[in-house]
Amino acid sequence: MKKFIAILMGLVISMAAQAAEPLTLWYRQPAQKWVEALPVGNGSLGGMIFGGAASERMQFNEQTLWLGNETEMGSYQPFGDVFIEWRQGAPEAYRRALDLREAMHRVSYRADGVQFTRETFSSYPDQVLVMRCTADQPGRHSGVIRLTDMHKAKIYAEGNKLIATGALTNGLAYEAQLWVLNEGGTVAAAGSTLTVSKADSVTLLLAAGTAFANDPLKHWRGEPSHARLTQRLTAAAGKTFAQLRDTHVGDHQKLFSRVQLELGAAPATVPTDKRLAARKEGQGDPALEALLFQYGRYLLIASSRPGGLPANLQGIWNADLKPAWYSGYTCNINLEMNYWPAELTGLSECHEPLFQWIQNMAVVYKRTQDERVKTSKGRGWSNYSTTNPMGGTSRWGVHRPNSAWLVQHLWLRYAFTQDKDFLRRVAYPALKEIVEFWEDRLVAGPGGTLITPDGWSPEHGPVMVNGKLVIKEGDRTPHPGTSYDQQIVWDLFSNYLEASEALGVDADYRARVAAMRSKLLGPKIGRWGQLQEWMEDVDDPNDHHRHTSHLFALHPGRQISPLTTPEWAAAARVTLNARGDKATGWSKAWKINFWARLHDGDRAHKVIGELFKVSILDNLFDTHPPFQMDGNWGYTSGVAEMLLQSQNLKPETGNLKPEMEKQASATQVSGFKAPVYLLHLLPALPAAWPVGSVSGLRARGGFTVDLAWRDGKLTAATIHSTHGTRCLVRYGQHTTQLDLPPGSARQLDAGLQPAR
Repeated sequence: MKKFIAILMGLVISMAAQAAEPLTLWYRQPAQKWVEALPVGNGSLGGMIFGGAASERMQFNEQTLWLGNETEMGSYQPFGDVFIEWRQGAPEAYRRALDLREAMHRVSYRADGVQFTRETFSSYPDQVLVMRCTADQPGRHSGVIRLTDMHKAKIYAEGNKLIATGALTNGLAYEAQLWVLNEGGTVAAAGSTLTVSKADSVTLLLAAGTAFANDPLKHWRGEPSHARLTQRLTAAAGKTFAQLRDTHVGDHQKLFSRVQLELGAAPATVPTDKRLAARKEGQGDPALEALLFQYGRYLLIASSRPGGLPANLQGIWNADLKPAWYSGYTCNINLEMNYWPAELTGLSECHEPLFQWIQNMAVVYKRTQDERVKTSKGRGWSNYSTTNPMGGTSRWGVHRPNSAWLVQHLWLRYAFTQDKDFLRRVAYPALKEIVEFWEDRLVAGPGGTLITPDGWSPEHGPVMVNGKLVIKEGDRTPHPGTSYDQQIVWDLFSNYLEASEALGVDADYRARVAAMRSKLLGPKIGRWGQLQEWMEDVDDPNDHHRHTSHLFALHPGRQISPLTTPEWAAAARVTLNARGDKATGWSKAWKINFWARLHDGDRAHKVIGELFKVSILDNLFDTHPPFQMDGNWGYTSGVAEMLLQSQNLKPETGNLKPEMEKQASATQVSGFKAPVYLLHLLPALPAAWPVGSVSGLRARGGFTVDLAWRDGKLTAATIHSTHGTRCLVRYGQHTTQLDLPPGSARQLDAGLQPAR
């Protein structure tokens, strides 16, 4: 055993020693454009830092600054900017960097023989954004600091503070306060600016907020933010910079450090933009791919924390008064994709804002008077495709399955954590009411099946043009039995059945839902071997649309798998080949997950190459185009799926082929009882990652998994169990059964035998 541990740790330490700042984005020049700036965030307050030497700009956002209301869409709004103009000479030895481990932005350079350093972070514990400017000689900070606003707010100076107060056209009051604290020298107000003279160091504390209340029962309005912001800044100003920094770093690392991924050494002397340029030209850089994986986790921590709103289409960062797609919540893939990495990569807490928003939308859409989405029997709810935090919508398209897809996330929280209290209080009631919604809507289909009556396949459909059937972009013509709808309803029913049984409740209704699920029209294979997108066999093999909605059953659903439904999996492969690897950024991210679920690591990695080539900006943001964050989070999920997959093997879910049912039954013979979870190790490891390790990935059933591999082969695995759930571990053709006590772990070798 000791020898095994020494080998595993030696591999990890050796790879870490070779890597030069593997979790840092760094550059030799300031940002010139917004999409070159680097992001910091505390879940609600975000900053995009340009990193100029003598001239710094930090554009900032606060996640509740929204136009619109419960009936009108509006859009997410930029808040303002902080500008600093220092009286300094030309910089030398310039460097700006974003350290993902500490969630810290740093700028360093020399000017006039002085070494200057600037550190910036956005603290969740203290709810302020902090920037500290220091020098290695006293009295070297002189200049002007300005606070600007995007909505004509009143801006004034008060002592060492700059304050902006205003209101949006929907009546939402907002405020920003910037406090400037100096050590040595002076700070003086001059109109709406602050002038710093000969300070040794300067610390900026920024707080921003609105009168938004995250509660539909309060009609989305609460108290003005002035007192709250003042209290935050007063408390922060009473702490040293070291105290603020250490509290922030500790809070961030509690989440971020849960997962570590090593795919190779990062070059010590090549900045991130140059590495990206080389990757776009086809040069291999596994360490950059690992960096982008961890960047997605960093971005989720920075834009989605308990007590706040869910991450929107751009996380929390936006500089446009009219952002693309409102920077809203689009529920036919984008919002859901934002949260794919949450449970997989140890960020369960970051999932919570989405749960609260789902509960809020249930309130809004059960009381709506909009006839297009109002439920006929008063059970459950649905919505349009795109929504703001208050339920206001663009009305572009009714999207009836959105609530069923959204509550999948509630089920995932339970599946990964086994938290029965959450299942009982939150997930189960939400699942049941959406099941009831679909019980009321399903109609009889061909051959005694049940089908959805008026679905669509985002975001196109078959129409007749001049007597010829074509697939038209953006078409929302209702179609019965659309595969996308059918697959989401199947997933909903399956999640409900497992939830009901886990809690031991509603046995009679569970039987009724099981009967309905057995009658659902399932996936169909069409004339050219494809998985059909519509009930009719009308798919165009030359259709390269960005959405591949009819593969929901492959991912993020679980109805299709090479292990359980090989025929459907083969048809899904035909569909993906026809759609091609080129698409928008988020679409390529989804395809990485698809190919991972098909256990084709090399094809998944080929799509990763396409993503880097076209869809990753210099600051590593994903672009549709334009910039949107879902592709970053979809990528992180895809990499995790390439390394570890998990599903419930319970036969009653109806997702087992005979060979897997035999394995699940074997666990019963050995004294196991359902549910049994399959943990599939390295199911889609590409040849481009021949050596590596990962620790902390989560699996359904309450497991944490650590893996190491060399020459493309598993060398070691450790399975940690939090709840004592039973599992079947698979690697290649090897399988082993584990029945671990709660809080225990089992170390396995390459053959899945206990390590010695």
